Amino acid sequence: MLAALSGFRRSTTVARLAATATVSGLVAAGVLSGAGTAAADVAPQTEGGASAALDGLKIFGEAVVHEAGGDQRVSAGLFEMSVDGGGTLQTYGVDLHSPVQRDARYQETSWSGTSLGTNRDAGKIEWIVQHSYPQVNDLAALAHRAGVGSLTEQDAATGTQVAIWRYSDHAKVDAVAPGAEKLADYLQRSARAGGEPGASLTLDPAAVSGRPGSVVGPVTVHTNAGAVAVIPPADAATSGVRITDKTGKALTTAKNGSRIYFDIPADAADGSAQLSVQASTTVPVGRALASDSRSQPQILAGSSESAVSASATADWAAQGAIPAVSARKDCAKGTVDITAVDKGDQPFTFSLMGTEHTVPAGA
Repeated sequence: MLAALSGFRRSTTVARLAATATVSGLVAAGVLSGAGTAAADVAPQTEGGASAALDGLKIFGEAVVHEAGGDQRVSAGLFEMSVDGGGTLQTYGVDLHSPVQRDARYQETSWSGTSLGTNRDAGKIEWIVQHSYPQVNDLAALAHRAGVGSLTEQDAATGTQVAIWRYSDHAKVDAVAPGAEKLADYLQRSARAGGEPGASLTLDPAAVSGRPGSVVGPVTVHTNAGAVAVIPPADAATSGVRITDKTGKALTTAKNGSRIYFDIPADAADGSAQLSVQASTTVPVGRALASDSRSQPQILAGSSESAVSASATADWAAQGAIPAVSARKDCAKGTVDITAVDKGDQPFTFSLMGTEHTVPAGA
């Protein structure tokens, strides 16, 4: 599925549209243009958080998947990822039948961005990663709870992955090693529904719009980090765009719940700017990670101190429609949810997959 978004302004000015979403590994990019103007720039949108590359299975054993066509032996265990900017993530797979691609790029996302969004047992999977290896690294204590004499790291990782697959895929799967199998049975039997953890770092909304000579926003910071660095637009020195709080005070740092604004000069030509926020924190256990290359979705089981980031865009114009458009994949609904806001004095009309839509001025 590839959603294409295009639109036009009912004036001689033009704004940028940066609305993209990943659906079945494809990027849906939005392009906004005005009469007699070139197409606007586009940029990818993500929810923010950690971006990482899959290093592969690090601690694993064997499992047997029982299917109608016969039994199949597979590797089962703990994956490791290298975070962009520094850090390491440990994860388990949550889609048994999807291939795992070494070096695949992954992005932290909400459960709705993966098959967990449609899984009634996603909360039990979250419980498993909270109560098993590597979160519980006392293997003697874990073995005692599982009713087994001892567990190796290999047994612990294998049994945990098998238990997860029983809920993520509702598969008939057993660990080959007896200790790993007993651990899988214990985890499956004991799992209780937990809640989805919050993001390590995200900005909401990802796109805002307004008039020159005003503060445009707010963009709210959501993070588990104690503080985040606020990075102004790359051309801030020449454009005069400042990143501030509501009162106009310049911001270089922010925290969870901070509301950030773009302060646009009164004489600024119609245009666009992007800010970013960065931090170092542990990514919450239970967060999902998705790849646009269709590599198997993952659930986080452990995190070192890791680099995380997020960005937001502002568009402004002196007159006419001033759209702010963002897009987000929702696997639970099988959709790309597109939010369009018009802060201008004229309607904003755009075409989405062959159907025209109009957002009234100020709506």
